[in-house]
Amino acid sequence: MAEPAPLVSTPQAPVPAGAEAEWVRGAGGGQIRAALFRPQGRPRGSVILSPGRAEFIEKYYETIGDFTERGFVVLVHDWRGQGLSSRELSDRLKGHVSSAKAYLDDYRQLLAAFEDRLPRPWLAVGHSMGGCLALTAIAQGDRRFAGALLSAPMLGLSTGKISPRQARFACRMSRFFRRLQRYLPGQAGDPFAADFEANILTHDRARFERTRGLIAAEPQLALGGPTWGWLDFAFRATAYLAKPERLRSITLPVIIVQAGDDRVVDNAAQDAAARHLPQGKLIRAPGAFHEILMETDPMRNILMRAFDALMGRAAPKPAEAPKPASAMAAPAAKPAPAPAPTPAPAPVAAAPKAAPKPAAVAKPAAAAKKPAAKKPAAVKKAAAAKAPAAKAVKAVKPAAAAKKPAAKKPAAAKAKPAPKAAAPKPATAKPAPKAAAKPAAAKKPAAAKPAPAKKPAAPKKAAAAKASAPKTAKAPARKPAAKKPAAKKPG
Repeated sequence: MAEPAPLVSTPQAPVPAGAEAEWVRGAGGGQIRAALFRPQGRPRGSVILSPGRAEFIEKYYETIGDFTERGFVVLVHDWRGQGLSSRELSDRLKGHVSSAKAYLDDYRQLLAAFEDRLPRPWLAVGHSMGGCLALTAIAQGDRRFAGALLSAPMLGLSTGKISPRQARFACRMSRFFRRLQRYLPGQAGDPFAADFEANILTHDRARFERTRGLIAAEPQLALGGPTWGWLDFAFRATAYLAKPERLRSITLPVIIVQAGDDRVVDNAAQDAAARHLPQGKLIRAPGAFHEILMETDPMRNILMRAFDALMGRAAPKPAEAPKPASAMAAPAAKPAPAPAPTPAPAPVAAAPKAAPKPAAVAKPAAAAKKPAAKKPAAVKKAAAAKAPAAKAVKAVKPAAAAKKPAAKKPAAAKAKPAPKAAAPKPATAKPAPKAAAKPAAAKKPAAAKPAPAKKPAAPKKAAAAKASAPKTAKAPARKPAAKKPAAKKPG
């Protein structure tokens, strides 16, 4: 049975209902404080909330309530060296850590201790340093998360008037001279001891004062500025995530919410990370200071909407699961008509019936009126005579060739090569000879078009088409006269 841990409460920040806080054994035997918060009803997933540097569990009561109202179990923790967790130096106000490995080992042991109590899917939510460490854990192979929301993540540092290069050099010198446990210049003291007007973390006075009230209620929560050791860790951690290949290995959805007026971390590094993450997305909160979740409602709501978008993708509501099932059942009844697509071949057979109509439109009106009405049943036989009469017969000839003209086309092939075709024409009924006299010129252009379908006959037909090209211009005058008797014979 885990040993229970305390939670601080004030009138402005009461402990949420159903909270369970306990100690977790961290790397090297240190104590890590963690707290679990459950929603009412069936949970839709879990949020692992990781605060930033100098922050603690109680500061996020309001945000915890937002997540539990949305149906999530929430696990929050104090990083080593802050909150009520074990600190590495005797001076509790020094914000110090020996390495990123110590943070990450604690994080993995925390997840292992609560894994059975965290329903899937998991969403990682981290602010500043917490966002950097959560993303690093995912990049190093933790595949238990379904998505991540990072609030002003520490992917690069704002070094003020000193260039990042100079700051890194100073950090190496501090390590060389073993001064890593010393404060950075001008960083001693509690950042919340200053007046609200001088702070660069939030524009919201009520939330700023609420945090100060928690520290006043429990001074052990306070933390001063960072040491050279912490800065050394920060440079190494951000350099690790600055390599594109490491970010490209993170395939889950990652949303970065950027504070528009951030003076603590480097926004350019966030822009670059969003570009390299396969499913990365960057959302800006214009005018916001570093602590977006502690900002005024309009700025804070930008981040909460981003969370809603993420949970909609990675953790849909359990209540919506049956809806798709019913929705799937409804379409199941509709696909029953799906057999209808089987008549898809039917349109192919119908095409020949529609084809004679354009043939009638293409040629003289006299020939189009009579054959269209009288020869619907004889379309197969008349197709051979009408095909040359109209260029639109291209669709009719292949259809006829598929049905009966298999025997007629060979005859037509004989008629096309030379006048010798005159002999077989009487064998194909009376219309054949008459069509041979007139279509001879018309058949040749038609033969030039279907030629692509007849690979062997293509060269011969092309030559015939070229020879008959001039005749096709004169033929129209003779065709109408000859076609009239053709209409009487079928009648």
